[in-house]
Formats: sequence, C-alpha cells, structure tokens
Amino acid sequence: MSSSYALHFFFLLSLLSLSIALKSIKPYHAFHLPINKDPSTLQYYTSIQMGTPPVKLDVVIDIRERFLWFECGNNYNSTTYKPLHCGTKQCKIAKGTDCINCTNHPLKTGCTNNTCGVEPYNPFGEFFVSGDVGEDILLSSSSTYTTNNGSSVVVSNAYIPSFISSCVYPDKFGIDGFLGGLAKGKKGVLGLARTSISLPTQLANKYKLHRKFSLCLPSTSEEKGHNNGVLFVGEDPYFSPHLKASKILNYTPLVFNRHSTGPIYDNDPSTEYFIRLKSIKVDNQVLNFNTSLLSINKEGHGGTKLSTVIPYTKLHTSIYQPLVNYFVNKASVRKIKRVKAVAPFGACFDARTIRNSVTGPDVPSIDLLLKGGVKWRIYGANSMVKVDKKNVLCLAFVDGAGLEPTTPLATSIVIGGHQLEDNFVEFDLVSLKFGFTSSLLLRNSSCSHSTTF
Repeated sequence: MSSSYALHFFFLLSLLSLSIALKSIKPYHAFHLPINKDPSTLQYYTSIQMGTPPVKLDVVIDIRERFLWFECGNNYNSTTYKPLHCGTKQCKIAKGTDCINCTNHPLKTGCTNNTCGVEPYNPFGEFFVSGDVGEDILLSSSSTYTTNNGSSVVVSNAYIPSFISSCVYPDKFGIDGFLGGLAKGKKGVLGLARTSISLPTQLANKYKLHRKFSLCLPSTSEEKGHNNGVLFVGEDPYFSPHLKASKILNYTPLVFNRHSTGPIYDNDPSTEYFIRLKSIKVDNQVLNFNTSLLSINKEGHGGTKLSTVIPYTKLHTSIYQPLVNYFVNKASVRKIKRVKAVAPFGACFDARTIRNSVTGPDVPSIDLLLKGGVKWRIYGANSMVKVDKKNVLCLAFVDGAGLEPTTPLATSIVIGGHQLEDNFVEFDLVSLKFGFTSSLLLRNSSCSHSTTF
C-alpha cells in the first residue's frame, strides 16, 4: 500500500469513526471553543478546522463581524467546498455585493463563475477585503453535549456540515495585505454578530440550540502557558455539577439600534451589541456629565456597545475627562501617587503606592449602572493596566476622540476587551439580554485559570 493511499484510507476511517461518534450523542445542547490571547496585539482568537481534508485555522474573535471569513490560499484545497451563486437566498442573507468569476480571481478549489462575492471587514487594518461566499465543513476543536441531569461530555472535532463563510483569496496585493493588522499566524475573523450567518445563529439553526453565546476572555496570553478562555454557543454551561452560569449572572436588556453602525452603513439596523448605561460611579460618587450621550439619538449616535477587537474601553471626551478627574481624586484620598501619563492613557500611578487585593490593584472601583437596576462593578484587575515603564500602572480607559476616523464619536462608549476579561458574559439573542458576572476573581476563579468549565 502506497503512503498516499494509506493516508487517504486513514482519513476516511477517521471520518467514519467521527460520524458514528457524533450520531451516538446527538442532539447537541452546546458547543464550546477555546479562546487564547495574543501577547503582542492583545487580540483574542480561537482555533477551528475547515474543509476536506481539514485545515487548521486560528481566527480572531469579533462580536461585531457578520460571519466567518478566512484566507484560503494554495493550501486550502477542500473537496467539500461549495461556492454559493449570486441571487441565491444564502447570497442575499450574506449581503453579497457582486458576482465573481474565475477570470478575475485565481483558480482554486470550488472556483466557479457567477459566485456570490462579499467584502468582509478587517477591523485591525480598517479596510475591506475581497472574498466569495461558500459552504464547507467546519470542525470545531471540541464540542460539549450537556445531558438533562447537568453532566457534560466533551467530544473532539465536532462535524458541522454546510457552514456558510467567506473565503478570502489573494489579489495583486497578496494575502498578507488582506490579513494586515491581525496577530501573526491568524488567518481570518470569526464573526459573532446578530446576523443570520454568524457562528451562533448557524449552530442554533442547525442543531436547534438556544440562540445565545457566552464568552470568558482570558487575561493572560498563551505564551505563559495558562489555560484557555472559552466561547460557548447554546445551553448554559455549568460552574459546578449543580450550578448553571445563568444562576450567577446579572442581566440587562440588549438595546436595539435602528441605524447601521460599524464599518458598513446601509438602511438595515445595527447588528452590534448595545446596552443601556444609565450612569457611572467612581467609589460610589456619580460622575457629572451630559447623560444624553448615554442614549442612542435619532441618527443612531450615542449609547454604549461592546467590542472584542479594541483592547481598552473608549469614551466620549465629555465622559472620559470626568472619569479621569474623579478617579485621580479618589486615588489621592488613598494616598496613591500619580506619575506622568503614558500614552494612550490619561492617568498613571506609582504601582508601589497601590496595595494588592483578590480583585487586582486596590484602587477606586468603577460602577456601570445599567438598565434594569443592575450594577457592573469594575475592579482593579479590569480598570488598571501595567505599562512598559517600571512600577507604573495606568487607568485602562482611553479618550475616544478621533479614534474612529470614519465616524468620530458615533458611539459614546465602547467597552473593550480588557474590561471584559475574567468576566463571564452572555449574549441571549432570543430574550435580547446581556448577562455578566463582574470579576470571577471574587469567586477564586478566572477565565485563564478556570476550574469551573
């Protein structure tokens, strides 16, 4: 038996074994994917496999992107890839922008004329890329089947057929141009937005799951050898054999913004995740600023949304300056010494004058008072960040002025990754509510060292 024939036989045997294993435990109740943090870019990413034979892809997580897009160069020769044609229902759902033919793009597996073309957005390079829409097999690195009594069975390489995504291929600028800004080795973006072809919606539709997903973003990077964070899609995970995550979450409504936001502006409502912030406190003192900025106006501007692609929360200048002033004043009462600011942060401190606590640096707490009467408390681990300078900690919020070049200050507050780390958060797409735990450090756990999942 030749080596190539043996490999092909082994691959077919593996698929058969996988199919039998999956049939024995269906229906699925939930899936989960590991989340890592890149140390250089602070981007959060997960690993999936696509196609036949499967190709491993590390893709960055973006909760505002509409779908999965990934580069499929010469190494992606999937025999199960099926391009979707222009004018089809799937193309319309994906908001196809044009028709692609093989003369304008490199020949590749699945290349056909009259293929649905789209322009996914690279949030780090801040440009659109060119790709087509197709279906292929997605293999998750692990999935979780949750039984009625709360026990869980982890299954490797769950088989998800006919998964819709965008295949991005080289043009005259080359693949590196399309992937510009992504962490080294990352091959695309995994979209979790409120759309019909995002990962949560596709999995929910295929396996009749609860239409919700949860994130636990790690605060430590993979280079330090820590455990992963996690992305759940479907039913509530268990923090212990008898405690569901939903039992310890605080909930606030997800707000519907009727105007398009983000990089693509059309007549459709926003697919991003907004929440209703009522006020902000620093050490129980309410910030004084124009609170109309916390509402979404008739143009769709203002309000508060969440993001996994910006590292630190951005605030409208009229909110940022009072936050810095209040925080500095409260810190001085604790005899915390202020030092010269380190860009992009507006307030930095001598770490030697700050005590440690179970929730990180013992600094003034920041409370986000949300609709529904719930409070999201931000402790030192999420409000402070170490900088390169020795013994310096900075307030991990930035001035949003001028940081969104296409639509400056369109959203008043964008909550970033650092503030989400080591918090378990849930996006319920049916009940339209956002759940959060505040810092898991209070429970002697974290998303990097979790003993609960």
